[in-house]
Amino acid sequence: MIPFPLLFLLFLIVPLLEIYILIKAGSVIGALPTVALVVFTAVLGAFLLRLQGLSTMNRMRNNMMQGKLPAMEILEGAALLVAGGLLLTPGFFTDAIGFLLLVPPFRRYWLLKIIERATITGVSRQGARGPRTFDGESWRDDDDEPRLR
Repeated sequence: MIPFPLLFLLFLIVPLLEIYILIKAGSVIGALPTVALVVFTAVLGAFLLRLQGLSTMNRMRNNMMQGKLPAMEILEGAALLVAGGLLLTPGFFTDAIGFLLLVPPFRRYWLLKIIERATITGVSRQGARGPRTFDGESWRDDDDEPRLR
């Protein structure tokens, strides 16, 4: 889980970085071309996001029809949701990250790294406390004799 101070810094630094980049781009290419470029990246991103979303949904449907769990496709759908949010946010930095998440090999690599990190963290936490064991009883209800529960 990401600690609150890190999130606070993220929500403070990213908009400041976006404003800085937009001002620099506006001073180099002009205000109107900068705004047009921001709108163009949003429209292009929405189009590419739609293509990637449909592709992911088709792979998910095929896996489910074959009786397979579409775990990676579900995670990719979540990553595409993040990419869509980043692409619709005005700015070049967030657009760059959003476009990177639209590239399937990069997206899968990024998701696998997150899963790997979560697994390693979970194992190290579990190792400190030891394995969890649950005790319980079981019985079959198809026996004719009544049981007290």
